[in-house]
Amino acid sequence: MSRIRTSVNRWRAAGWLDEPLPPVRLSIEVFPPKTPEAAARLWQNLELFTAARPRFLSVTCGAGGSGAEGTFPLAVAIQERTGVPVAAHLTCAFASRAEIDALLERYRAAGITRIVALRGDPPKAGGPYRPRPDGYAYAVDLVRAIVGMGGFEVSVACYPEVHPEAPSAEFDLDNLKRKIEAGAVRAIGQYCFDTDRILRFREAIVRAGIACEFVPGIMPIHSFSQIRRFSEACGAGIPAWLADLFDGVPEGSALHGMIAATVVSEQVRRLAAAGIEAMHVYALNRAELPLAIVQVLKAARHGSRS
Repeated sequence: MSRIRTSVNRWRAAGWLDEPLPPVRLSIEVFPPKTPEAAARLWQNLELFTAARPRFLSVTCGAGGSGAEGTFPLAVAIQERTGVPVAAHLTCAFASRAEIDALLERYRAAGITRIVALRGDPPKAGGPYRPRPDGYAYAVDLVRAIVGMGGFEVSVACYPEVHPEAPSAEFDLDNLKRKIEAGAVRAIGQYCFDTDRILRFREAIVRAGIACEFVPGIMPIHSFSQIRRFSEACGAGIPAWLADLFDGVPEGSALHGMIAATVVSEQVRRLAAAGIEAMHVYALNRAELPLAIVQVLKAARHGSRS
């Protein structure tokens, strides 16, 4: 903790944290830690995240959860201890309508009014997703219910590379349109390392007449082997050029960190230059590369003045 606080205090003394915000606002995603040691590390990094003034911090449900056990207490603690707005993830796959409605009332009572509404993953045992008879069937149904309760701002997910269960890109885009028409105001993108594809997806949203804020998802590569596993599970692509960059590079090495910083810096720089005004960082509870993104965006702001 002392090392983290020393870094924050040094940056604050140098005026880095007091500069105007970068032209692109960042939201940062964290997940509930599973051990006391992981929790301590998360709170250390949260001090850095909050010092960088994100527009909000989002808290995931973790694998296979509805959010009542891990997400709710962490979301409340973050908002109370940091003062940064929090968006809580909420899935409909593993809870009844009554359980979800009750959890939403708990969020409202705690002052958390930002929700990321998701369907959730099918069971690990395999087989296709099957809605609960007593639940909200899909994300669009969950969005409609949350908006109907009043007082919540709802974000949803979108997929520049197409959801792995969608039969086509057109179907996937139409599903996003239904979620926005149900009342969601923001579409947060699954991470995608193909920047051109992200920009083409933004154009497709506009052509489809989908009126919402599009926020690309950014995944810093703290561990390439971990990202490869994530990508296989969620359908995100690993371009050949990206695999080649990390080929033979030891994880945890300075070279791995340098390559990762270069990759994420180039992507956010290109997106900012293309007029993207907000990005969502999948931080994986680590602060180094997300803070590098903040620095890159601030440098881009200064460069635009020259």
